[in-house]
Amino acid sequence: MDEAGSSASGGGFRPGVDSLDEPPNSRIFLVISKYTPESVLRERFSPFGEIQDIWVVRDKHTKESKGIAFVKFARSSQACRAMEEMHGQCLGPNDTKPIKVFIAQSRSSGSHRDVEDEELTRIFVMIPKSYTEEDLREKFKVYGDIEYCSIIKNKVTGESKGLGYVRYLKPSQAAQAIENCDRSFRAILAEPKNKASESSEQDYYSNMRQEALGHEPRVNMFPFEQQSEFSSFDKNDNRGQEAISKRLSVVSRVPFTEEQLFSIFDIVPGLEYCEVQRDPYSNYGHGVVQYFNVASAIYAKYKLHGFQYPPGNRIGVSFIDDGSNATDLLRKMATQMVAAQLASMVWNNPSQQQFMQFGGSSGSQLPQIQTDVVLPSCKKKAPPETPVKERLFIVFNPHPLPLDVLEDIFCRFGNLIEVYLVSGKNVGYAKYADRMSANDAIATLHGKILNGVRLKVMLADSPREESNKRQRTY
Repeated sequence: MDEAGSSASGGGFRPGVDSLDEPPNSRIFLVISKYTPESVLRERFSPFGEIQDIWVVRDKHTKESKGIAFVKFARSSQACRAMEEMHGQCLGPNDTKPIKVFIAQSRSSGSHRDVEDEELTRIFVMIPKSYTEEDLREKFKVYGDIEYCSIIKNKVTGESKGLGYVRYLKPSQAAQAIENCDRSFRAILAEPKNKASESSEQDYYSNMRQEALGHEPRVNMFPFEQQSEFSSFDKNDNRGQEAISKRLSVVSRVPFTEEQLFSIFDIVPGLEYCEVQRDPYSNYGHGVVQYFNVASAIYAKYKLHGFQYPPGNRIGVSFIDDGSNATDLLRKMATQMVAAQLASMVWNNPSQQQFMQFGGSSGSQLPQIQTDVVLPSCKKKAPPETPVKERLFIVFNPHPLPLDVLEDIFCRFGNLIEVYLVSGKNVGYAKYADRMSANDAIATLHGKILNGVRLKVMLADSPREESNKRQRTY
């Protein structure tokens, strides 16, 4: 998606690409009318704080607005307050359709999915061990209405670990607390409960307080070698009780960039994404790495924990608990591997597609969708003669999904007219009668894995534009 816009009038500050998400959550994502000018956006959003720039997303050929814009504020609290007060409002007296306002995802995430409320209202702080929950509430209530406070305690002794959480009712209040509280609290946004456990944040601060210890890599741990299946996770082995997931937490006493983090962990096949999370009050490096499968994450954890980068500095690598135990995750991984092999077999041998679709002699049956993505419920397709408002271009890796699976997936966003595959290619198209439905499909499915196949979902060029492209001669 192209982001084209004009810089602030009067030669004002315009952030570079590297500072678009500095500070975090200071950029909002708007769904507006195609006819809304930038001047109206500046007029309506400037009361919330210093606007560093406005981007109106435009068609790269016609230069017309696509009805999407970004507003970059100088502070996170300003962006959060703008979201809270402007979401669902109409920009002008003649506008009948309310706008949508979300905190924009960081550019490294590759998605414009709106950030969930829990990600913006709960902060994680370091506190004196003598603090009670009432002391914590008293210190932080000046920044807004608190929903709850909690202190992390030792499960055996019941003593405070010097760490706590504060949950506010509004994102702007949490942002104000992070921006204005005493630096000794080292306040940061907490990971949502459904994305990481409290132990990962405890590990973060415990690693900040002590030097990461070396760990001898287990050479025979590589899961793709010909060896007994996961012999290292025998039931009698205590390591088998460790929480395992596809996500890893990386801690270093020396800060690192995303490019450096990627170059280290891309050594292990299957890297999905990596993200550097900065603590504004220290020089420690902290990142999150995610792989497409558990096997790669296991190997990366045991191979790279204690790795020296740069020389003399050992990095600490630990699993980010996603709430499952090792047995469940290994079983899920094995299921995904079998499903991917079956899908590949069926795709390469069309004579077996009918057998797989009808399940042998058991009769017709809808295929099961295996994915970590939360999909909406099925909706009715639009009539075939409905005018097409938006087309999506879909890329499949390593092979296309069956048509019935694609229809089941893409009709869930509503107003689907048709989905079809390009013969002999790993690509396809989806036609929608509504642009918002198409945008929802992109936000939910782009970069995700369904039935062992990774999807790239993006806006397609119009047929007229495609016909004008120069044909390949090779």
